[in-house]
Amino acid sequence: MSCDPELAALLSQPWNEGACRGYVIAAMERCGFRPADIERVMWELREVFDFLALDEAQALYERSRY
Repeated sequence: MSCDPELAALLSQPWNEGACRGYVIAAMERCGFRPADIERVMWELREVFDFLALDEAQALYERSRY
């Protein structure tokens, strides 16, 4: 089975919390959230990163309606 080279390159990049935070900030800004709301989510995200394992977060996403 062959894989798309662009997809393979993307999947080989290391996951990092800073990039994840950046995606969340970008999405919230595009949706028109206020800076105070973005800040609140960023504080909660720090907490979640400390107490939720990567596989737990993936499972939560897969079970979510989003």
